[in-house]
Amino acid sequence: NVVTEGGENMKIKKLLLVMVMALTLCACGEKKEQVVSLPKPEDSGVLGVDANVNVENIDKYLGREDAVYRDMRMLIDPAAYENIEGDAYLSGFVEGFEVVPLPYLVNVTGLPEAVGDTYKGKTLFTVDDEGKYVANYEESMDVLEYLFPKDKTIFLMCGGGGYAGMTKTMLVSLGWDEEKIYNTGGYWYYEGENNVIVKNDSHKEVTYDFWKVAYHDIDFEQLHEVK
Repeated sequence: NVVTEGGENMKIKKLLLVMVMALTLCACGEKKEQVVSLPKPEDSGVLGVDANVNVENIDKYLGREDAVYRDMRMLIDPAAYENIEGDAYLSGFVEGFEVVPLPYLVNVTGLPEAVGDTYKGKTLFTVDDEGKYVANYEESMDVLEYLFPKDKTIFLMCGGGGYAGMTKTMLVSLGWDEEKIYNTGGYWYYEGENNVIVKNDSHKEVTYDFWKVAYHDIDFEQLHEVK
């Protein structure tokens, strides 16, 4: 009887081990299926927005561990984007995107005349008329590499697509791999299921719940200017 009971216990242990291994394999298979393969970046010809990965299908590329998501708008932009049916306020964003204002990274040029000028203060870099990016601070490249890690796929977004396109141009010019960067276009045209609303009109006056935003500020006073 002792031998029989021991044999039965061994059979049960083996059965449990097989079940655990099967469940592990299933879990791994499900995890692999969740990672959608990325098409090669392709410029659509409109503000540098990507033809393959954009606001129309960005939802299926969200939540990747091998990627970072950056929204290039300011919380409140001095430019009057309302004049081109946009929004100077960051009224919402796609879940997972963190805000890194482009006007703090580099001087912005080439905006539509109707919106006027954006922020004109201190920037990490200055781009000259020949398209060369010059660091204004000793830490400029360190900050950029931290916010836009080169070993990750980078998804960019803004209001209409322009700031995101300018960001990709700058990163590629400074050594980033253009085939790992996607300009996904403008939040103003997003109709997906991961919309986080910041604009709050539930009170007597409109307010903005900026506390919802993962925001990367740059304290220029803590940086060291290049002499």
